[in-house]
Amino acid sequence: MQIKFFIGVAIAAGGMLLMPMPSRAVDAGPLLAKQALEQCNQGRLATDRDKRLAHFQQGQILSEQAVASDEGSADAHFALFCNLGELLRVDGESLTSLFGLRRMMNELDRTLEINPTHIDALSAKGTLLVKLPSFLGGDSEKGEQLLRYVVKQAPKAVNAKLALARVWCQRGRHREAIVLATRALAIAQKHQRLDFIPEAQAVLQQAKANATKTKERRS
Repeated sequence: MQIKFFIGVAIAAGGMLLMPMPSRAVDAGPLLAKQALEQCNQGRLATDRDKRLAHFQQGQILSEQAVASDEGSADAHFALFCNLGELLRVDGESLTSLFGLRRMMNELDRTLEINPTHIDALSAKGTLLVKLPSFLGGDSEKGEQLLRYVVKQAPKAVNAKLALARVWCQRGRHREAIVLATRALAIAQKHQRLDFIPEAQAVLQQAKANATKTKERRS
């Protein structure tokens, strides 16, 4: 079974190379979680399939080690969610494994269980809720509420802005979607978020096209 979906994660860009694992496991968790998130981000930037796959697989290994080192680390669980999710869509935004989806969602839910205010996790949760069908746990209204909250609490959350702009576009609120997508693009360009710039441009273009069509139908 294939179900179209989008996994939106707001991971800060980074360039740290994989470093040796510290000798004390208790000290390893935060570093491993950080490295795992960086692997996820680097994989999202990579254009070659094999390189993307290698980054996400390495990220999964590192994040699983981080969780084993500190099961109560929200960042470790979020890093695992990120890499598992990207592995699911490495060949396109389609889902072929319900088990994989459940595991991914469990890691996201565990992140929020540990830290209910984890902005990146809230953004990802909101994005998934508006994209997934109801029988897989989707809830468009709740997802929009979460995205609104993230945008309010974290004005630089590009991914949340884009996800919310898509929702508004689907609901005919094209002008508001244009404003939000324009802001998201400006933030992505200012902070060199290369992983989000093409996406922001696409959302903005779609919102403008929809607004034009709506205006033509009314004229």
